[in-house]
Amino acid sequence: MLQLIGKRLIQLVPTLFFVSVLIFSLQHLLPGDPALVMAGEERDPVVIQQIREQYGLDRPLPMQYLTWMGNVLSGDLGQSMRIRVPVLDLILEKLPVTLHLAIMAMAIALLIGVPAGVLSAVKKDSPADYVINVVGLAGISTPNFWLGIMLILLFAVNLGWLPAGGYVSPFTDLRASIAATIMPAFVLGTAIAGVIMRHTRSAMLQALASDYVRTARAKGLSERVVVWKHAMRNALTPVITLGALEFGTLLSGAVLTEQIFSIPGFGKLIVDAVFNRDYAVVQGVVLVTASIYILLNLLADIGYILANPRLRS
Repeated sequence: MLQLIGKRLIQLVPTLFFVSVLIFSLQHLLPGDPALVMAGEERDPVVIQQIREQYGLDRPLPMQYLTWMGNVLSGDLGQSMRIRVPVLDLILEKLPVTLHLAIMAMAIALLIGVPAGVLSAVKKDSPADYVINVVGLAGISTPNFWLGIMLILLFAVNLGWLPAGGYVSPFTDLRASIAATIMPAFVLGTAIAGVIMRHTRSAMLQALASDYVRTARAKGLSERVVVWKHAMRNALTPVITLGALEFGTLLSGAVLTEQIFSIPGFGKLIVDAVFNRDYAVVQGVVLVTASIYILLNLLADIGYILANPRLRS
């Protein structure tokens, strides 16, 4: 197992290198000049030239990349061109907010999706199976922004049970934090729950039709042991992959939900940086997001081995 993890870590080095080149290259293909944005409405040529020299925008792209990559390796992601704040400080401020929201959303998705998928497979072609599939399809098809607005109208405006938006750290007030994040987490989690349910159902149907399950039943084991110990353990592999990828998507793709519920998270930081042509912030944020995706894939590989001992050989 340690040998496998070591090989995966070695493979991360060229992957991260190509990702960094891609991020830097595509960022400079975006239309617009950050120096013109920073210069303001007057756009004095002298000021524009000073800005380009200050941030190295007047140098060739290969030199800009080497300088940026050298700083990244030393832990310096640069400084925001717009608000003059270190990019690392911005990421450390915004990432925990979205991470908290993503963990709650994934917990909701797993608590709903996995048991529903198992029940749907066990009760195949029964009324329960049809109801679960309809509800799962509805969860996938419902737009996040619409569901978020409906929840705000119901629980915040009409009933007054929950706040309409904002964010409270769990380390400040746990109860207020849960109240502020439960609705956006539910909005994000329901769509993922539908996807996880369908994948779990498909994997469970294949597992329940396999020879080792028939053998377990022939030995007289209870149906609960057959389903949860034998079939479920082997059906977890695609669910682990999906969970890792969806968690990465939550970290980078919760923009609309954060906007609706006024949550100052990672998604809003990315959007603002793109609109303001803030190269340093965009590069730093996308690099961190890509690194998280790669790390989640590594964790998924480890999860395969823990869930299915046969893969250890």
